[in-house]
Amino acid sequence: MIDELHVCDVALIHDATIEPASGLTVLTGETGTGKTALLSAIKLLVGERADASSVREGAAGLTVEGRLFLPESDEEGTVVRRRLSADGRGRVEIDGHMASVRELAERVGSSIDLCGQHEHQRLLRVQTHVELLDAWAGERAAVARDAYRAALKAAEDAREELARVREMSRTAQEKVDEAEFVLGRIDAVGPSEEEYDELERSLPRAEHAEALVRAAAEAHEGLSGEQGVCDLISDASSVLRDAASYDERLDHFAELLESALLDVEDVASELRRYQDSVDLDQEALAEMQARFSAYQGLLRSFGPYVSDVLARRAQAAELVSAARDGGALERKAQRRLDEAEAALAQAAEALEATRAAAAPELSAAISREMAFLEMGSAEVAFAIEQLPRRQWGLAGPSKVELMYRPAAGLTARPLKRIASGGEVSRVMLATKVVLGERAGAAGTGAETLVFDEVDAGVGGATALALAQVLARLAKTHQVIVVTHLAQVAVVAERHYLVAKSAGEGSVPETTLSEIAGDERVAEIARMLSGSATEASLAHARELLDR
Repeated sequence: MIDELHVCDVALIHDATIEPASGLTVLTGETGTGKTALLSAIKLLVGERADASSVREGAAGLTVEGRLFLPESDEEGTVVRRRLSADGRGRVEIDGHMASVRELAERVGSSIDLCGQHEHQRLLRVQTHVELLDAWAGERAAVARDAYRAALKAAEDAREELARVREMSRTAQEKVDEAEFVLGRIDAVGPSEEEYDELERSLPRAEHAEALVRAAAEAHEGLSGEQGVCDLISDASSVLRDAASYDERLDHFAELLESALLDVEDVASELRRYQDSVDLDQEALAEMQARFSAYQGLLRSFGPYVSDVLARRAQAAELVSAARDGGALERKAQRRLDEAEAALAQAAEALEATRAAAAPELSAAISREMAFLEMGSAEVAFAIEQLPRRQWGLAGPSKVELMYRPAAGLTARPLKRIASGGEVSRVMLATKVVLGERAGAAGTGAETLVFDEVDAGVGGATALALAQVLARLAKTHQVIVVTHLAQVAVVAERHYLVAKSAGEGSVPETTLSEIAGDERVAEIARMLSGSATEASLAHARELLDR
């Protein structure tokens, strides 16, 4: 729900703030005053594409700020800010933290539904009609659709695997000789990543064994040999001990030398053991070098890593196996595809059953709302046509289309072919009401509905019915409506007047102001007759009182 909306430099709006009611809020004003600018701001708030042309002429950029209460919001709500500079650079913040437009759309877009001319056009696209059924069926359809899509993916994967195996079988005879050569060459070495790592560590030590022994021996001699470091330290310590009888401070230095002597003697012992541990076996060295050379040959041919060599071996082994097994791999892949297709058919049947059950329920509910909107005996119905298997997609195994019957006894035809603009508008509203009430009862769906041009081509008794429908919808949703109908305006909890003035620098400026009392009466009178006459003012008061 939108708690507050602040707009700066969007289209003709320089600076405006509105606080929509929790129920029905209307925006009214003369044609051309810029009412749709506020809708543009709301579109930015829900994460729709930003266009630098939306920035007010002469401004450095636009800003749209809103405080909303989303399902995950705390008691202070969620604060969203979106900026767009005149050069097209944008910035999004949610609760003071930078965010992406995608995150904005995910967090805010799902809670606000914009129902304008775009929504009318969307209703005319057959691809969207199945979404209406699924929205009505709710969790039942979601579970069945997810199961169908998982089965569809499994079947597609199985079909791709069968095609791969068949292609491999066709090319196996041509490449089997090469594969057998590769397999034989790699298996002659029998490589493993562990052995190669060990060779890389051990071979340098084995190749330089003599130098290592010589270095250890010379170091050991320097430490423990005659007049080596150990003797020199021992002599120095003895001298200090003797002199300590005259100055006891020399005892400390003697102790340090004796401690160092222990460390040096330990190093000398370790060097001796190291000498003994170094293997000077020339035969073993030759074997290691030959083994490493074999690895290098494989890496040059199939590398650069041992893992690549092993992957090439697996590929070659599979190819050789495919050439020798007489089609077993292909038969196995075909069985998997048959099983996946059977599971898909079952999932498709379950989804179809769910939608077939929902179709008459939703049709009847929409038709009832249409009758309330003064559409007489006009009805809608859903046509569900089974598609060939090759045409099955993520939407399902059938084509779902909303059909329109202008009056009882007439043949239902596709909505996009026979419905007028006004009829489409009312069908769309009826659909929104039905699905909105359904979602509201289930605690799902958008909490805020924003309507633009919903009253196109509407007047008389239909206008009154439209107002009653919107008022009823406002009991379960926050509803914001841009309207030209006085009948709609009078049932609103909050009424904003949109006006246009000259503004600074000859740039027109749109202002929004909440009206009540005599101001609201005057605006209702203008909407009724075009001017505030005594009769229109009296009529306006009567409507508001009623």
